[in-house]
Amino acid sequence: MKKALLFTLLFSGVAQAEEIGCVTTAWKLIGANHKICVDAFADPKVPGVTCHISQARAGGISGAVGLAEDPSKFSLACRQTGPITLPAELKSGEKVFSEDTSVFFKTTDVVRMVDTKNNTLVYLAISRKIIEGAPASSLSTVPLMPWGGR
Repeated sequence: MKKALLFTLLFSGVAQAEEIGCVTTAWKLIGANHKICVDAFADPKVPGVTCHISQARAGGISGAVGLAEDPSKFSLACRQTGPITLPAELKSGEKVFSEDTSVFFKTTDVVRMVDTKNNTLVYLAISRKIIEGAPASSLSTVPLMPWGGR
């Protein structure tokens, strides 16, 4: 909990996720089961955009006590869920979500890019490991369109 609070303070512009639910993928005799969990988060700077990310979470004894390294397996879907109002100075390449997936410096991050030519927001989920990196990624786009006749 302290680690999460410190992380939130350091990255105050990063969204907090709400867990929607989890599904067990492998039963473990001892410790937590392996599972896939779905979380939802709103883009903290772009009202009207909500993303859902599914991530694999390791179980077993190490998973139950928070020491397991979660696999770099995830999927991302972002949608317009209300009127979108872009801030005047929206930065492309800004991190909008981050979650630790290991006690040893591994995170899943979601970065927002702005494709002005195609009037689209692009959300890229990536796995980052400070020492060696991880090439896993998932992509979702949100076209900037009128909402409800506006």
